[in-house]
Formats: sequence, C-alpha cells, structure tokens
Amino acid sequence: MEENVVTLADGTEMKESELSQEQKVIISHIRSLKDKVARLEFEINELVPSLRFYENAFVESAKEKAEEVLKEKSETKGGKK
Repeated sequence: MEENVVTLADGTEMKESELSQEQKVIISHIRSLKDKVARLEFEINELVPSLRFYENAFVESAKEKAEEVLKEKSETKGGKK
C-alpha cells in the first residue's frame, strides 16, 4: 500500500506519516478550503452570465423608457405649435 504524500506550497513533498497531528489538521483545512473555493468559483462562473443578462435587460428597459419619455415630450411640443 502506497502512503499518501502531501505537497507543500513550495513544492516540497512529505509523507503523511511524517506530519504532526497539528499539521494533519492544517492540511485538512487547506484541502477543505481549496474544495470550497473551487465550488464557489464554479458557481460564480454560472452566476455571472445570469447577472449580465439581467443588467443588460435593465439597461435596455431604461433606454426604452427614456425614448418613450423623449417621444412624448417632442409630441407635446409639436402639438402646441
């Protein structure tokens, strides 16, 4: 049976059996946090296009409303002649 090896941030490899209990807990936290970050990045990549869609829909809606207001103002001015 091959022993698990932990690769440190600087590239150093250590066998899990060589780690202290504190180091094993720290490694567990690192793995958990990396997994969470990966999941959140995945969710962000899903969410950002939806956010952009609604932002663009709002901008288009605001433009349409502005054009309606300008059209009404110009028709009102034109009718007073």
